[in-house]
Amino acid sequence: MDKIRAGIIGCGGIANGKHMPAAKELGQVDMVAFCDIIKERAEKAKEEYGTKDALVFEDYKELLKLDLDAVYVCTPNRSHSQITVDALHAGKHVMCEKPMAINPQEALLMCEAAKESGKILTIGYQNRFRPDSLYLKRACDAGELGEVYFAKANAIRRRAVPTWGVFLNEYEQGGGPLIDIGTHALDLTLWTMNNYKPKYVVGTVYHKLNNDRDTANAWGDWDPELFTVEDSAFGFIVMENGATIMLSASWALNTLEVEEAATVLSGTKGGADMHDGLRINGVKYNRQYMEKPDLSANNVDYYEGNNDSAQVLEQRTFVNAVLNKGQITVKPEEALVVTRILDAVYESAKSGKPVYFSDKYGGK
Repeated sequence: MDKIRAGIIGCGGIANGKHMPAAKELGQVDMVAFCDIIKERAEKAKEEYGTKDALVFEDYKELLKLDLDAVYVCTPNRSHSQITVDALHAGKHVMCEKPMAINPQEALLMCEAAKESGKILTIGYQNRFRPDSLYLKRACDAGELGEVYFAKANAIRRRAVPTWGVFLNEYEQGGGPLIDIGTHALDLTLWTMNNYKPKYVVGTVYHKLNNDRDTANAWGDWDPELFTVEDSAFGFIVMENGATIMLSASWALNTLEVEEAATVLSGTKGGADMHDGLRINGVKYNRQYMEKPDLSANNVDYYEGNNDSAQVLEQRTFVNAVLNKGQITVKPEEALVVTRILDAVYESAKSGKPVYFSDKYGGK
């Protein structure tokens, strides 16, 4: 068997923009069921991506009754945990879009359900599968940077506030740019550092530009009445081993230093950044150096000898794991730490105090 039978739960922007087209391009996913609270969206997805006999549902619990190998959870953030837990207990493997959940408690329930069911759970952090990310990860794992003790996780847009769907709705999403794009940058940073033990977090959250008009926004002016999430958020994270991470996330910030889903690492032997493609720096033979690896498609492939896009490689990795032909790259326990840190940034911003993980999670 080289294909899986899958159901899509949530047929909105992320399903149409990433998961369904990437699964179709991979050619190993038979999308046999589609669910959305707006039935017309599920029907449209079926016509474009489904098998001839694909079914359409408005209630995801009905979809979970089908004989499926896996489901894709592509709904607003608030429902990620409940749907994922139900799917795992229904015997389905799960690819859940990021962020894992709107809070650590719900993310933990997802991890527990995966262990109890014995099914695969992975989270949609596709930026790990980019050529620059994969190269940097290999360099870090090989010890080329030495001990990485300082890092930046950058997700900064100058004026690119998403004005569609529920992005601006705090109830549905749990937050704004921090939980939307900051989560990618933080995941990439923790993964390349291979450090998942935070000690404490200090956070600040801003609503400085929400009420602006004539915004020059990439997707048109936002409605101040609907913009209930933050426009920017920042975190100062200290890890148990003393390493420091500075997290920056914004949809709208008066800056020319625009960078998204990017990391900067500084270690005892070398450093790396993604400011102008991937750049590795250090000292050799008493001279400073900077090198840029050639990551073009016709050069060396860094993952299983193929030239898949990050989105397709994400799908391939998940499908191979479901078929017992490989391991997932994004582990739920790692995504749980990302969610815990994001939550700590929000909590610290509200209280004005650091959030210590030994107090909040008993050091776990």
